[in-house]
Amino acid sequence: MSVRHALLALLSEGPKYGLQLRDEFEARTGDVWPLNVGQVYTTLQRLERDSFVESDGSDEPGPQKHFRITTAGSSELSTWLRTPSDTAPPRDELVIKVLVALRVPGVDVSELVQSHRRHLIELMQRYTRLKEDAAEDDLALTLVADAEIYRLDSVIRWLDSADARLKRRPRSTPRDAGTLAPTVASEPQPTRARR
Repeated sequence: MSVRHALLALLSEGPKYGLQLRDEFEARTGDVWPLNVGQVYTTLQRLERDSFVESDGSDEPGPQKHFRITTAGSSELSTWLRTPSDTAPPRDELVIKVLVALRVPGVDVSELVQSHRRHLIELMQRYTRLKEDAAEDDLALTLVADAEIYRLDSVIRWLDSADARLKRRPRSTPRDAGTLAPTVASEPQPTRARR
């Protein structure tokens, strides 16, 4: 998540000070992503350095120093909102654990998969309860909970698929874990527009 862009979005509504930005960020994200106020001020300093925000002119970095978005900041925010997120596969720690476990002697990979699956189901249940307990008008919290439930569901489905493949693999010919990952280089890569 881009904290800098989230702060620009909040500032697009009007001037705000750091603590106010932190509180509004947490409220708008359903209080699921806590944000350290120090991170807010550090990000604001960088945004000001890059001319995306400007402050009320006070040299004191106190809690009442107001920041406002600049024209360049509005343009940056607009570009970020319209630019599709990076779709490159992330380095998912769970995927790496499963691939590494394939080569570790004495590890029951199927049990490892089921252990992680149980944990993810418990997390899904917590988010479902959180959503059920949310106020009817708390749109931010329900959207965040839905996003997390769907993300967890996709990981669980991958674990189910991995477990099925593990159960079908021949025991006599262990495969190199490195050959299990698809080769991304063979697919056409998006090209960057030249400036």
